[in-house]
Amino acid sequence: MFEDIPVDVSPMYEGERIRSANMFVEFAGPKSMGAELVQVEEDVEDGKIEVIGPELDAMNEGDIHPLGVLIEIQGEHLEKELEGVIERRTHELSNYVKGFMHLNQRDAIWCRVSKEALEAGFKLEHLGKTLAILFKEEFPLIESIAISILTEPEKVEEFVSKAQEEYQKRDSRARELSDEDVDVFYGCVMCQSFAPTHVCVVTPDRTALCGAINWFDCRAAAKMDPEGPIFEVEKGDLLDDVKGEYTNVNSVVMEKSQGTVERVFLHSVFEYPHTSCGCFEAVAFYIPELDGIGIVDRDFRGETPLGIPFSAMAGQCSGGKQVEGFTGLSLEYMRSPKFLQADGGFERIVWLPKEIKDSLDDYIPEAIRDKIATEEDGSTIKEIRSFLEEKGHPILERIKTTSSEVPEDEVTIEEETPEVWGENELEGVPMAPVAYAPELTVPSSGGVKIIFKNAKVYAEKVIIKKK
Repeated sequence: MFEDIPVDVSPMYEGERIRSANMFVEFAGPKSMGAELVQVEEDVEDGKIEVIGPELDAMNEGDIHPLGVLIEIQGEHLEKELEGVIERRTHELSNYVKGFMHLNQRDAIWCRVSKEALEAGFKLEHLGKTLAILFKEEFPLIESIAISILTEPEKVEEFVSKAQEEYQKRDSRARELSDEDVDVFYGCVMCQSFAPTHVCVVTPDRTALCGAINWFDCRAAAKMDPEGPIFEVEKGDLLDDVKGEYTNVNSVVMEKSQGTVERVFLHSVFEYPHTSCGCFEAVAFYIPELDGIGIVDRDFRGETPLGIPFSAMAGQCSGGKQVEGFTGLSLEYMRSPKFLQADGGFERIVWLPKEIKDSLDDYIPEAIRDKIATEEDGSTIKEIRSFLEEKGHPILERIKTTSSEVPEDEVTIEEETPEVWGENELEGVPMAPVAYAPELTVPSSGGVKIIFKNAKVYAEKVIIKKK
């Protein structure tokens, strides 16, 4: 099947990571531009593969190039609503190619080719041929397929604009429904090769974290491939309509996460937030000093108010982890009326990049819009607090109310025999939230221990002690 492909093609390579030391070239990603798009067409020349722009053998080691991947498909039973679902599989199938790494989706793709793949004779043309074979194998509905791979900067720029228009059309259709209008949600485990305990719950009000799959896409995918990675999830009994918790959603997530995740709140970053994969478009994070929530997307290049960039924050909560105070999300979810509704919605948001804020101009309530800080208004807690006070952000009233309700710091002293510890230190990690606990016990000298209630711990150095 892959006799003409000079490198191995197998699902076993799906989790492959190509580090900079082993990289020949990089495509798209944070330092360039790119997009992928699947289009259902009426007349497709089957097997046509073309590379528009420089091929790998015309590139230099360490180069970073733009990338466009256009996949045109034709089939009697193919429908337009399947485009997003088939397109999302580009991530999985591209990673079957040994020496080719594909991350993210839509216009956030980030790809690398290894030095070993180049030495073996691998070209972008081979990537196109491989995808054509795999897509027809995965989706029997596809009768004809043609793939164009673009590396010419001007062509890629035009293609990205076209792709973004198509994404917007898909997203706007999904806004017609709400969670209450349907009996079933959908689960997606497409990212479990990278995040083994992650189960994405897709509802009309909560698009998949990657931003590439909405409720309609999932419905089409589940009908087309009932045994595939996207499946129906009966809602079950509603436990909390504000937080978004359902009995059967909890049961399915527990089963599909191998028993790791027992509960999920669909519309909150606290207690039991949705798990995070690694393909998410943005991260919502709690800022305890302000009792507010910040949002940062993968395109933001600076540091967040927590003092770390998106990459470091993503590393803390990705991989399928459920970390209170953090949750991956799609930018489209921020347009939902249920956006973090259990936490206060936009009235709880105190900081987000200006580019995101501008894109949500029609969705952020007018009363709060000018009161949310961006990187232009401040990047430190002190600067942001000053901005919030100047603008009269409602979070200030919340802080006052919360402070008046909380009693003086509670310290419980109990007798305890001190223990002897050995220790290893992990240094050089940027200061960031490393723990939250309703009750945290800290050993102390003099035969006592100190118990902190509702503690959130921040640290510049993490010391792991071993008995």
